[in-house]
Amino acid sequence: MSKKTLNKTNLETLGAEQLAALLMEVSMGSADIKRRLRLELSHNLGPVELALDVRKRLTTLRRSTSFVGWRKRKALIKDLTIQLSMIVDKIAPEDPVIAFDLLWQFIEVAPSVYGRVDDSKGDIGDVFRAAIDRFDDITPLVLLDSNALADRVWAVIQDNGYGEWDGVISLMANTLGASGLARLTAHVEAYGAAPIETDGEDHEAIQFLRRLRGVENNAAKHKARFVMRYLQEIAAATGDTSAYIAQYSDADLTRKDIAAEVAMLLISDAKSEGALNLLLNAQDDERDIGQGAWDTTYIASLIALGRIEDAQSHRWACFMATLNPTHLRDYLKHLPDFEDVEAEDAARKHVLDFPDFSTALKFCINWPDPQAAAVLVKTRHTEINGGLYPLLTPAAEALRSRYPLAAVLLWRSMIDDALLQGRTSRYGHAADHLTDCAALDAEIVDYEIFPAHATYLRTLQTHHERKSSFWTKLS
Repeated sequence: MSKKTLNKTNLETLGAEQLAALLMEVSMGSADIKRRLRLELSHNLGPVELALDVRKRLTTLRRSTSFVGWRKRKALIKDLTIQLSMIVDKIAPEDPVIAFDLLWQFIEVAPSVYGRVDDSKGDIGDVFRAAIDRFDDITPLVLLDSNALADRVWAVIQDNGYGEWDGVISLMANTLGASGLARLTAHVEAYGAAPIETDGEDHEAIQFLRRLRGVENNAAKHKARFVMRYLQEIAAATGDTSAYIAQYSDADLTRKDIAAEVAMLLISDAKSEGALNLLLNAQDDERDIGQGAWDTTYIASLIALGRIEDAQSHRWACFMATLNPTHLRDYLKHLPDFEDVEAEDAARKHVLDFPDFSTALKFCINWPDPQAAAVLVKTRHTEINGGLYPLLTPAAEALRSRYPLAAVLLWRSMIDDALLQGRTSRYGHAADHLTDCAALDAEIVDYEIFPAHATYLRTLQTHHERKSSFWTKLS
């Protein structure tokens, strides 16, 4: 390796004095680099000094009100990441007590940050989710009063508007212990029993209008959901399945999604018969909410009860109805030798005849069965929805090497959709697809019943000659 390559070993040869001079030079005009260098200098003086600087920076971040645009977004994420690293990597090993308080303060900064930045990408949230998970490493190293910690947890979950404290009860469960969790339970139950707060100065007419609009009813529902959520989280932390289930009403347990969740808990507690009965009592919902979870749990309950043939029958029925590959794989896995080959052939025939083309294509690509996908595309090309480019684009890529004609048909469907619907934002993609079609033309010896590339291109030029923005992108 060249001695001029930028790496740690080569830079060490420059010596401390020259490196210090270079760092001073590159830090000029860069607040980020200066801030990082000061943090490293503070760490050199000990965890207390570093903690002072981190706490000062967190206070600044919390008090800031200016909106962070996309140009400063990366800098903010880097700043947050550096502060977190100082807490968990440098302070925690030397003083976990200080690190615990700083990590708590770090999470408390979240609402201020979320309030002034667009986190549609979720990368800001990733930083705070990574931060709260680090309590799992630091908390066991700190001697904390369980009741005081319970009060502290109760305070933050009441104002968890951005979900920054999600999971904190589970993370603190071991440290809270039985007494801390009992105190936290008492807080939640007392809140649930207390009347909904209203503005005492409101006139009776205003209160009447609120009731008429259902505002008070919504508040009651919100409060009930809050209480149920945290009592269930406490029950999960203590492993109390009965207490967890008790938070659901009889009406709740008739919902397929909730029935599936509770039934899985019962199965884990060796109460498979009760799980199966619960699932069978769930009501059919025309919208099929929770149907997938219900099917999976129903199969699990049958297996737990030793009803393997019934489980197999339901797996096959689920596959036939939805083309869920997981159910088919599990079904084939439990068949004797040779029977699985016949079953897979029957499954392939069912896929090719499945009423919804897009579902069938998705199955073929994910299974994977590119040959079946090519047959499906060629025999049912009129059913292709060219607007489903998130499905068709990867499907075409998966088919282009072995089944170029099928890939071309998928690209053509997306090109036709973009041009016929005037989707100008898709013109660039359509031009790329047409280029791909041209690239594969030499590999397709027989276009079968479909127009050759030159014919297809002339048709496009005839029907869409005025779409100059498309042809400009193509050229």
